[in-house]
This record gives sequence, structure tokens and C-alpha cells, in this order.
Amino acid sequence: MSEFSHWNEKGRPKMVDISQKNETKRSAVAQSTILLKKELYDAIQNAEIKKGDPLQVAQIAGIMAAKKTPDIIPMCHPIQLTGVDFHFEYKQVSDGYELMMQAEVTCKGNTGVEMEALTAVSAAALTFYDMCKAVDKSMVIKETFLLSKTGGKNGDYLAKK
Repeated sequence: MSEFSHWNEKGRPKMVDISQKNETKRSAVAQSTILLKKELYDAIQNAEIKKGDPLQVAQIAGIMAAKKTPDIIPMCHPIQLTGVDFHFEYKQVSDGYELMMQAEVTCKGNTGVEMEALTAVSAAALTFYDMCKAVDKSMVIKETFLLSKTGGKNGDYLAKK
């Protein structure tokens, strides 16, 4: 692991200068999983959530969050995103269902979009919780992690399964 780059010569935090980095196509996929009860899953499938479709609202919140990442993560550079998309998949487990959410963020720029993807999927998970908490307050937002990234000087990354 290389030494941390976000410190100046006096040991104070700084935003890294990315002007010398090559502009390349970059992408990142982040994933979060939510554990929910069968009753909530059934309510979603039967369109019984009073606030509306929780996946649709979560996706919009995630897209908005990706665009606002530099506003909440101090050392993130404002970058021009070229795309944000989501994938949702339910899986039945012994105590209900798991909802796997993935956010994919792309750009053409001098720095990567890992933080934007992680922020997007985190906001989507929190929004899903908010949309559904009247039915199931026991939901658990589980692992949130970077699944993959492409582009940049450090090359591609794929999480080990």
C-alpha cells in the first residue's frame, strides 16, 4: 500500500492535485445488501408501500447522491459523471429476504469514481430503509463495499468473492 497522499509537508490535510493524471474512462461498481422480513418483501411486491415504490425512489436518491459526493466527502474532487445506474436483486434467505443493490458510476476524467459509487449505493440503501421503515424497522443494512473499478494509473480492481 502506498503512503497516504492527502497530507501536505506540514502534516495537514490537502486535496490531491490531479492535474498531471491522464484522463481516461473510469468506472466503479459498489454494492450494499439489506436484510428484510418476508412481510416487507410481500408488501413491496403487492405495491402496498404508502410512500411509493421504494426501489424507484432509492435509485433516484442514489443518482443524486453520486452527483453530490464532493459535497459530503471532503477530499473528493468534483468530477463530470457520464453515467449512474443501479441493479437490484432479491434473494430469499432463511429469515426473510436480502436485497442486493449495486450502483455503477462512470466518467471520463483524471480521477476515479469509487467514492461516487459507494456514496450512491449507501444513499440508496438508506432511502430504501426510509421508504419501508413503517412496515419493517428491523431491516439491517449489511455489507457495503467496492465490487470493481476500471481505469486510472492503478489499473482495474475486482473484489475477491
